[in-house]
Amino acid sequence: MTFEIRDTFYLDGEPLQIISGSFHYFRTVPQYWRDRLEKLKNMGCNTVETYIPWNFHEPKRGEYLWDGMRDICRFLDITKELGLYVILRPSPYICAEWEFGGLPAWLLKDPDMQLRCSYGPYLAAVREYYEVLIPKLAPYQISQGGNVILFQIENEYGYYGNDRAYMEFLYDTMRALGITVPFVTSDGPWGKAFENGMVRDALPTGNFGSNVEGQFQVMREKIGENRPLMCMEFWVGWFDAWGEEHHASDLEQNKRDLDAICRLGHCNFYMFEGGTNFGFMNGKNWGAKTADITSYDYDGILTQDGRITPKYRAFREVIGRYHPLPNIPLSSTITQKTYGFFRIGRKVSLLSVLDKISSPIHALNPVTMEKLDQAYGYILYRARTRQEEVVDFIRVDGASDRAQGYLNGRLLFTAFGDTMWEQFDVPEEMKAFGATVDVLVENMGRVNFGQVLEDQRKGLTKGLRINDHRHFGYDIYTLPLDEEQLGKLDFDAGYQEGGAAFYECCVQVDAPADTFLDLTGFGKGVAFVNGFNIGRFWEIGPQKRLYIPAPLLKSGTNTILIFETEGKAAGEIALFDRE
Repeated sequence: MTFEIRDTFYLDGEPLQIISGSFHYFRTVPQYWRDRLEKLKNMGCNTVETYIPWNFHEPKRGEYLWDGMRDICRFLDITKELGLYVILRPSPYICAEWEFGGLPAWLLKDPDMQLRCSYGPYLAAVREYYEVLIPKLAPYQISQGGNVILFQIENEYGYYGNDRAYMEFLYDTMRALGITVPFVTSDGPWGKAFENGMVRDALPTGNFGSNVEGQFQVMREKIGENRPLMCMEFWVGWFDAWGEEHHASDLEQNKRDLDAICRLGHCNFYMFEGGTNFGFMNGKNWGAKTADITSYDYDGILTQDGRITPKYRAFREVIGRYHPLPNIPLSSTITQKTYGFFRIGRKVSLLSVLDKISSPIHALNPVTMEKLDQAYGYILYRARTRQEEVVDFIRVDGASDRAQGYLNGRLLFTAFGDTMWEQFDVPEEMKAFGATVDVLVENMGRVNFGQVLEDQRKGLTKGLRINDHRHFGYDIYTLPLDEEQLGKLDFDAGYQEGGAAFYECCVQVDAPADTFLDLTGFGKGVAFVNGFNIGRFWEIGPQKRLYIPAPLLKSGTNTILIFETEGKAAGEIALFDRE
């Protein structure tokens, strides 16, 4: 089949209006992909759009992962079985409120790294990745009997830079590796961003959430009369950050804007279903003190856990004014269940097991995560003072993102945001000759948007001042909290209240169902279900419960492991059927 861009989109010579929805396979367990895509089609969409995050598939340089949630080929097979067209956005950078905008953290091991431009080592890394990725995607193009109709070159590049050679490199590399379908770019149609993001014959598309007529008029003036108008990201909601209110859109305004798009052009909903930032993969907005929450609900058309919303029904009605609506039966039975309360069992302090789960690296000055080949999680820096010295105060000279200081095993301070460079005085009752100072630093998520991408190295970035001098000499413990590390936990090593610790709970399940983990009474940290990292929690909200999809549970005994950093813990947890 042929797919062309002229005054509109043409499929085998016939006009095609694209009605698409964003669905990120990497934010939903694969057992639910078909369910979400069936709901997408039933709403009236003929196309699905997804990013492909580089850091999800190449977490370590040269080591590629394509199974489970990373099986992009299986995802594309399902879309084809359902008769959906696909827009792929495999650019090195995706934003998406995803950790580092999809860029792999190992890029920052190069101290001179320059991202999203023609810096040679960056281009070499992109080429190596594309030489593995693109051949997997090329057979799914509609020109080769597949269903992929469009590829995006970069993402909102006009907001970031103006390196045309970089954009041409991406264009030429994908063409050389076998991509023949049309290319698109996507930028906000404001200021110079739209023009800066353009490249050769790629169709410029717009990202916005309202004022469709006005936005399309601006785009028309910039792309000319004989090219189609498409909103590549019709923002039907927004993302949330820790400590802020939950964002919700105006549904009546959404409906009016959708009707305008259907009359005037083409649409991709952002997000159809947002899903979940499992693991440590949430992003962080430029300038914000806190990072994005674990849920990527986005006030989407489906909820985080795939339930149909009033927005879904309203949008289906609008789309039905312009296109016949399918009604295919849903092939998956998904249930939600309240399992009740469960007592915490074993527990152990981090400092008690530190040398069991991590081996110290000795350094004169602090070393960042990236230098130590660590991408995510936590890292601890241990400093020892002279035996004749009494510590009066400690100051962190720079850390990314949140540093908690311990003096002789007792939590002394938390440096974060406005308090990062404060001096923390030691109470008289904690003073002693000779001291061990431990600083636990959390990577809360790298910035995913803006001009500071090269500044996202994590850990202690400068060092500590102890009393009136800079300290030299550290033992550094990497704490990625991966499966191998968590398997070394020794719950007999000792527990002390008031500090970072691990808590284990055994949960009996008769029949697995979707559920939500309630951690009322706990402060801040991350939770694991049968070894799977379901994401971060923080008592400041707005998210209060963590989503556990049924496929992560098993009939019988399930293990929930909690790592908590504030010294706040309850004696029980709960599992409820709603967020």
